[in-house]
Order: sequence, then C-alpha cells, then structure tokens
Amino acid sequence: MSRLRHPLTAVAAALALTLPWVVVELSRVAAGLDAVPIESGIALSTALTVLVTGLAVVGASFLLAWGAETAEKDVPRAFALAVLAVLAVAPEYAVDALYAWNAGAGAGTAAGAEAGNLAIANMTGANRILIGLGWSGIALFTVYRAYSVRDDNVEKRSGFLADVVTLDKALTTEITFLWLATLWAFLVPLGGGIDLIDTVVLVGLYVSYILIIIRSGIETEEEQIGVPGYLQSYRKPKRIATVLGLFVYSGIMILIAVEPFAHGLEELGLQYGVPSFFMIQWIAPLASESPELIVVVYLVNKARSSAGFNALISSKLNQWTLLIGTLAVVYSIAAGGVGVLEFDYKQSLEIWITAAQSFFALAILVNFNISLREAVALLVLFVSQVVAEFLVLNVLSLAHPEALSHQILLGYTAVYLLVGLAMFIRRRQAVREMLGMTAEVVQTALGRRSDFDIE
Repeated sequence: MSRLRHPLTAVAAALALTLPWVVVELSRVAAGLDAVPIESGIALSTALTVLVTGLAVVGASFLLAWGAETAEKDVPRAFALAVLAVLAVAPEYAVDALYAWNAGAGAGTAAGAEAGNLAIANMTGANRILIGLGWSGIALFTVYRAYSVRDDNVEKRSGFLADVVTLDKALTTEITFLWLATLWAFLVPLGGGIDLIDTVVLVGLYVSYILIIIRSGIETEEEQIGVPGYLQSYRKPKRIATVLGLFVYSGIMILIAVEPFAHGLEELGLQYGVPSFFMIQWIAPLASESPELIVVVYLVNKARSSAGFNALISSKLNQWTLLIGTLAVVYSIAAGGVGVLEFDYKQSLEIWITAAQSFFALAILVNFNISLREAVALLVLFVSQVVAEFLVLNVLSLAHPEALSHQILLGYTAVYLLVGLAMFIRRRQAVREMLGMTAEVVQTALGRRSDFDIE
C-alpha cells in the first residue's frame, strides 16, 4: 500500500485542516484569555476566521465520523451514531445554554426575557434546519449519488420524483421515541415555559432510548473500508484508545471552532444588513449543525445512507429531548433556584411549528422510506416559511408585520399537522407495525425476548 493511499494519510490530512485554528487558539491562550483583541496573539479578520474555523470543522467532522464507524465493531451501531450525534451538535447545546444562562441570570428583567426568547429561537431554528434542510437534502443527495454509486437503499420507481430512499427497520426505536418527544413538545408552551417537568420527561425519554439500544444488542453488520476498516484491524485495547482519541479531539475541536465560526457568520451577515434575531435563529444554528451535516454527507457518499439517516434522526432526537430538557436546568442554576424558562407568544408559535414539522416528517418516515416528492415537500415548506417571514418582518413595509408573522407560523403549523395526520391515517398499518417492532425491541432490552430479528 503506497503512503499516499494509506488510510492514515487521510487521518493526517483531516488533522492538518484543524491545525491552523489550534495555532490561533494556542496563541490566544499564550496572550491571555482576556486579551481582546489579542495584541500578542494571532489576530484574524472576520472573513479569515470563518475560513479557518470552517476548515477545522470539516476536519473534525471527518475524524468524528471515522471514530463512530470504528466504534461499531465494539458497540451497537445505533449507540455509536448516538454518541456521534451528541458530539456533532454539542456546539448547539453550548450556544443555547448561554442564552438560557443569561435568561436565568437576568430573571425578571427585560434583558432576561429577551435572552429566554433567543434561547427558544435558537433551539427551534436548529431543530427545523435539521429536518427542513438536513433530512430533505440528504434524501435528495442520496438519490443523486445512487446514479453513480450503487446504493441498495435507493429504489428507482417510475413517475415524477418517485424514487425513494428506504431506511433500515432497525430505526424503529429512534422514530418511536422521536414521535413521543414530538407529542410532548406540543404541550410545552401550554405550561407557560420550559420547566423541570419537561426536563424529567424529555431527558427521561432520551435516557430510556439509550438504555434500550445498548441492552437490545440489535445489530446490522456492515463491512468497513478505508480509514474505519483499517482502524478496526487494531487489537481491541489500541482500537478503543484510538476511538476515544478521535472522539475527544474532534469533540474539542468542534466545540472551540464552531462558536467562532457561527459568530463570524453572524458578523458578516450583520455587515450586509441581516437582522441579528434572524442570524441567531437561522445562521448560527446552521453553522452549529454543520458538523452533523458533513458527517452524514460523508456516510451517504460511502453508500451508507441508512447509517446517515440514523445519525440525522438520532441528532433530532437528542436535540428534541436533551436540548430542550437541559435549558430549564441551566436557567434554574443561573437564577439560583428552581424556575421556569419563560418565552413570549411568538416563541410559543415557533415551538408549535417545530413540533408540527417533526410530526409531518415522522409521518413520512413511518413506512421506513422517503421519496423525492416527500423530500422536496419538506424542503419547500421549510424554505418558503423562512423566506415569507423574513420578507414580512424585514423587507416589506406593512402596517402590522408581527401579526402577519404570527399568521404565517399558524398557517404553516396547520399545513404540517393536517397533511401529517392524513398520512398517519393512510399509513395506520405501518404505524401499528412500527409500534409492534418497538415493543419487541423494548422486550429484548428488558431480557424478555432473545429471538428478536428485524427483517
């Protein structure tokens, strides 16, 4: 094997992409963490910061993906991808936690109320991006990629945009738990805010999911090639140490690079007149979701579309449970006592439309496939709503833009719910099958079944 083709050459290249930002960060530490601007460190322009941190995110994302694929030899694939999902969206947790902390620290003040609204806006933006751009975009890319690389998960059908991406039925657990979390999310605004009851329910759902996928032992073996295939050939102690090293390094890099990457994009947007609230709800979450999207594109490019969707669904599940649930905890710690992260009516509508979008997306996946038509529907609904609201609030001169914005959110929420409900009714047999398979997975995890096999 030539050195240029050796798998470790790819690892070295990914590491090299992260090194410029490591140097910048080390210079910042050497100059003093509070030195702003850094007189004796390396000072970068906003555009150059975006470039350098963007490259670091790309490199770290590949390292993270290789670590997760290598880990599949020793732990259930779903668990490895769940770890990947948590690390990939960790920056989103950090950004949202900051707003929740500020809301708690300023409880009872206008600044605290604004921070609470920003926490919800950032959270709902991230969740809608993950489905509206992530799920739809990856489905479209998967079918496109299948024209040049064989992918057994892509089924060609006659008709306009009729090709479908079929998913592994082992995803039934993720889909069911995401469905339960979505149903609870509709209730969150009715309680006046996010409180510790939401924390117990949502975090409890995620912990239950993790325990079930670990204990169920359900696996779909896939032979790895390239970097993960090479790393899996290591003896177990070395292999585990390598996986942990990849997870730790890539996780740290994502945490230290994505925040300045997001802030850099925000600054560039503001320079061109993009409103700050829009940047916080959409551009910052898009930046923080970038590691996850890069990882999934990498998996799909290897014709591992099922693993890619597993990662996306797992990311949505942990954001829709852990992210929401931990906001109340962070808020309470900052406030110095148990409290409720309150938000205004606009953010209640944002939560409802986010839950409705999730409801619609799950109606699509309940039969374990997503067609090009459905992917386009997800994409068009998401983009059109964001564009329509942006035009109403920031471009058009209207008498009551906020009221019209609320009507837009309510209208799209109704569309998501009505279409999703119609699809669930039409696919009620698939719903029963999915719930039955999930029940069997749970029984296996509890030790009540030993012969479970997903066909």
